[in-house]
Amino acid sequence: MNSIFAKRMETLGTETAFEVLAKAKALEKQGKDVIHLEIGEPDFDTPKNIKEAAVKALYSGYTHYVPSAGIPEFRETIAEYISKTRKIKAEADEVVVTPGAKPIMFFAILACVNQGEEVMYPNPGFPIYESVINFVGAKPVPLPLKEENDFRLDLEDFKKKVTKKTKMIILNSPENPTGGVLTKDYLKAIADCIEDRDDVLVLSDEIYSRIIYEGEHESIASLPGMKEKTIILDGFSKTYAMTGWRLGYGVMRKDLAQKIAQLMTNSNSCTCAFIQMAGIEALKGPQTEPEKMNAEFKKRREVIVSGLNKIKGITCKKPRGAFYVFPNITGTGMDCRKLGDYLLNEAGVAVLPGTAFGKYGEGYLRLSFANSIENIKKALDKIDNALKKR
Repeated sequence: MNSIFAKRMETLGTETAFEVLAKAKALEKQGKDVIHLEIGEPDFDTPKNIKEAAVKALYSGYTHYVPSAGIPEFRETIAEYISKTRKIKAEADEVVVTPGAKPIMFFAILACVNQGEEVMYPNPGFPIYESVINFVGAKPVPLPLKEENDFRLDLEDFKKKVTKKTKMIILNSPENPTGGVLTKDYLKAIADCIEDRDDVLVLSDEIYSRIIYEGEHESIASLPGMKEKTIILDGFSKTYAMTGWRLGYGVMRKDLAQKIAQLMTNSNSCTCAFIQMAGIEALKGPQTEPEKMNAEFKKRREVIVSGLNKIKGITCKKPRGAFYVFPNITGTGMDCRKLGDYLLNEAGVAVLPGTAFGKYGEGYLRLSFANSIENIKKALDKIDNALKKR
């Protein structure tokens, strides 16, 4: 019997986080207590001023279609924000607003990468990178992120892998799942490698740019000659605890922005109007709440890293950004998937196997510390006790 599905659907991946969440929820329905360290979602509420701005916009008539690329006032606000934070001159017509930041990833690859061309991406890394590369028929070229290199890509390996077929380089800093951060020196070395390649674009995933614990966020777009080659991906989910609002954006050269807006027209029509108005308030309003969230994340980082390093068989580097730890679990003698399942079923702690983020994630788990210190301590005790039972 012929399948009703297009062949390309066989290449499309998924996010294991949602699969593990479903398993954890099923166990909770059976009465089991589960501590959730699998989902990359701030446990804080959206700041009150942002919610109030959305309600005001809702009652002010922002309930209709708006331009596919975004409300002009919002695009201008984003351009001003990017100009200030990335130290480049960004303009409103270089901005495309999308329902969440993920569509920028999807649309950029769809719009720019042909079948058979190569896309370089971090591995372990956000799983949707590889999924979309495969979906468009391009060739994924993984850039291993190794613990001994502070989970940064190896520059010599990177240079060797750049070929005539390279069309796009995906960077993510701070990085999911490792918490690694690319320094300015690393970014400059990457930029130097492609300075003569006008046919190569960089998709710079900067969704965690405001969640950084030491130093400042550096964007490759800020380097000389790189603004025109870079697509900045950013959004509101992580910084402002707005995951369910679905609000993101891309900043890129004008001709590409027009193509991405065209894809928006063909898929979503536009991003929700009153939510865009809330986005203006998020960027222009007081930043007290995001700063409080970051301070709390930093405290949690100390607790979870210290606690994991006390558990036999586990070692953990301190992440420089985002809200994840990526502990090495090779000392337990279990592969990461088996250990993840064991911790969920035996300890009631939901975590993600490192291989959910690519083959180079074997030997690691990802734990989110977007949970209370009380729950993190409880989870650490449960993990320790479960491993001692083996």
